[in-house]
Amino acid sequence: MHEDVEEKIVCLLEEILKWIRFQGWRNVKDVLIDVLTDDLSKLIYHYSDGRSSREIAQKVSVSHVTVLRYWRKWAKVGIVEPIRVGGGTRYRKMFELEDFGIEVPEMEKEAEA
Repeated sequence: MHEDVEEKIVCLLEEILKWIRFQGWRNVKDVLIDVLTDDLSKLIYHYSDGRSSREIAQKVSVSHVTVLRYWRKWAKVGIVEPIRVGGGTRYRKMFELEDFGIEVPEMEKEAEA
């Protein structure tokens, strides 16, 4: 009997989660489009997957301070989450751009190497 109740609760929670995701999808897409207005911001966001600001900066040819500025701005609107690493904090994207139909710009061949 106890397992039956747990199973019903899990099913209900899954149904609630499905509707929350559905409802929030448009809002998230609008925020991403409003905030990621150029190729550089899209690339920095795309590479914000736990990498350091210096790694991302080197990859997209900007200073690490530029990456940090973007991270702080994005943290305020809730599209990245902080992760503690060593003695500091990095930020990880909360959404994949492709999931919202937002194209990740291609980088020049020299920059990718």
